[in-house]
Amino acid sequence: MALWLASQGMPVHPLAPGAKTPPANCARCREQFHAPAACPCPGEGRWCHGFHAATTDPEVIRGWWRQEPQFGVGVSCGPAGLVVIDVDTHPAPLPDRQRLLPGIRIDGRVDLTGLSSGYDTLALLAALRRQPDPSHDEGTLRVRTPSGGLHIWYRAPLGGPAIRSSSGTGPRTALAWQVDVRASGGYIVAPGTRTPHGTYKALPGSRTPAPLPLWLHAELARTGHQPALPQPERTSAPRSTRSAPKAPTTGHDDAHRILAPLLAEVRDCAQAPSGTAFSEKLNRAAFTAGGLAAGGHITLPECAGLLTDAADAARPHQARRNQLVIDSGLRAGSNRPIHPKGRS
Repeated sequence: MALWLASQGMPVHPLAPGAKTPPANCARCREQFHAPAACPCPGEGRWCHGFHAATTDPEVIRGWWRQEPQFGVGVSCGPAGLVVIDVDTHPAPLPDRQRLLPGIRIDGRVDLTGLSSGYDTLALLAALRRQPDPSHDEGTLRVRTPSGGLHIWYRAPLGGPAIRSSSGTGPRTALAWQVDVRASGGYIVAPGTRTPHGTYKALPGSRTPAPLPLWLHAELARTGHQPALPQPERTSAPRSTRSAPKAPTTGHDDAHRILAPLLAEVRDCAQAPSGTAFSEKLNRAAFTAGGLAAGGHITLPECAGLLTDAADAARPHQARRNQLVIDSGLRAGSNRPIHPKGRS
């Protein structure tokens, strides 16, 4: 498994036999504190500092497992480009309903009978966003943990700030109660790893990670797992400056034609304070705008301005959240250029 994951571009590192934690450092690293980045051990073929030593070098990997065939396999999420939704089932008292989904107020009329784990809060979040429950997503790799939890593996969007891991220790660090995130700055246990409590098993469906769904990307940005992109300057200068060449008229007009109904859907949400799928509509508009900008038919600053104006007209009280959704959608859309019909 370690070599196969490495062949897929996912840096791996050993886990101690029968455990889900890395093996101990060498004596020198245990006795002398130093930053992992400054440690010579990984470069010399040792596994000190856990996921910081992760590699895709097949010779190093073979050497590690020759020394200890019973090692488990960890994957360093950041370098592997992974975002893993970590669903827990730990026995714990149910918190107040307003702490189940960070930043989202749950109406007292919502029946929470039977809610007891991360499976339930993730399903609740998906239902509120009118999206399918990721725990049932057979289009991506899902790994059942020995405790009954679930790891849902996704590919992180290319470019932009890294998505950060969370531990669930604070009111805004987890995606939901008992739903953490393993991404940059963390690692995930690979399927096939054995512990005294059982084996990490891949569930039926895809054996590779799918792209992170746009709505989950927006939720991760909203809950602080990803810093906002620097905001483009809003300027009244003509687009036909030397630093920002004007897009061809036909393509520019087509971009506005495509965006107009999407922006109108966002503005129309002003007619109701909730229940309009506002975030999803804003996300869709931003994703489309990002694709059109990547295709060269409109500039990113103009996209950001149009989206911000529409979002703030509908939800003026949540400007920061609006911007996080816009940033996330533009970033994701920029990976898939859109060319209106008639353009190459």
